[in-house]
Amino acid sequence: MNPIPVRLGVQQRIFPIYRTPFFEALGEACPQGLSLFAGLPRASEVVESQTSLQHGQLVQANNLHILGGSAYFLWQRGILDWLENWQPEALVMEANPRYMSTPKAVSWMHARQRPVIGWGLGAPNVSNWRGQSWQRFLNRFDALIAYSWRGAEEYTRIGYNPDRIFVAPNAVTPKPTQPPPERPPLTEPRQVTVLYVGRLQPRKRVDLLLRACAALPFSLQPQVWIVGDGPARQELETLADSAYPSARFWGARYGRELDELFRTADLFVLPGTGGLAVQQAMSFALPVIVAEADGTQTDLVRPENGWLLPGSDLQALTGALYKALNNPARLREMGAASFQIVDVINLEGMVNAFSQVVAVALGTYSNLLG
Repeated sequence: MNPIPVRLGVQQRIFPIYRTPFFEALGEACPQGLSLFAGLPRASEVVESQTSLQHGQLVQANNLHILGGSAYFLWQRGILDWLENWQPEALVMEANPRYMSTPKAVSWMHARQRPVIGWGLGAPNVSNWRGQSWQRFLNRFDALIAYSWRGAEEYTRIGYNPDRIFVAPNAVTPKPTQPPPERPPLTEPRQVTVLYVGRLQPRKRVDLLLRACAALPFSLQPQVWIVGDGPARQELETLADSAYPSARFWGARYGRELDELFRTADLFVLPGTGGLAVQQAMSFALPVIVAEADGTQTDLVRPENGWLLPGSDLQALTGALYKALNNPARLREMGAASFQIVDVINLEGMVNAFSQVVAVALGTYSNLLG
């Protein structure tokens, strides 16, 4: 990975545990040091937070969550104290205008002639005063990092300079170092094992997976393995008892146990929000069926390796499963395509993109200062 030769600061609203591989890799790429400023989620979010960093400094923000839903705002107490203590030479911040402490942090950096980089999913398709407000907010940043090419296009559409937009596809899995697993040919649909991995909570819509499999003709109904735990597990097990009794709940699995399930499965399905497990599945040469959620899946899921579906659409999920299971032999070809994609879109590529944008932002800011 390309090194980042400055003291780097990164602000995040929260630090979910699934982000640990990325921030550890980013810390390793920062020989001058990395400091991550992040707070805790609301209890209702059911997000497990990471509490330490081996390759960097983790400073806990005091998150003040204000209202909720479309009226949600955030104030992070202590952000200026963190900047004073760490003295970052470049700063990466979430590009979210609902974070009311962001302008103060940007002003602090610019007063010291140091660049600030925004990092986000993209911008909404809005016009009039809302579009102008978004444009003014984004123009505070010296460069932008988008999670996907779709997000980059959204930033361009709202008026941000495309020459200062970079894409770091969302990743948590390293570049594969081993060949893909060898799986026997599939000749019958009922030989197929469909795998879900993730938290068991309502927004993951595992209920749709169970209902979709139950709606298939009996001759196409696959084995279904559900890996994970969470507040919705009991409800999902009750649903499975009536709708799809053959579904197997494995509970939470990690490390080699989880790897073995990925190697044994034939098709990965993510019916709700999320997306980071998709890349992990693809690294095991699995075709994927994924509900489009935050846009980060668009670079990973393509016609040659899977199906990208509208969210919470039972009919679309049932149709995709029907197509996949009606031609089980093709699943092996699609899995090979998945493996080729993650050979390019992976953790190292994401860190290298950050390294590139920091270097460009440093140079751009120096040029602007004359």
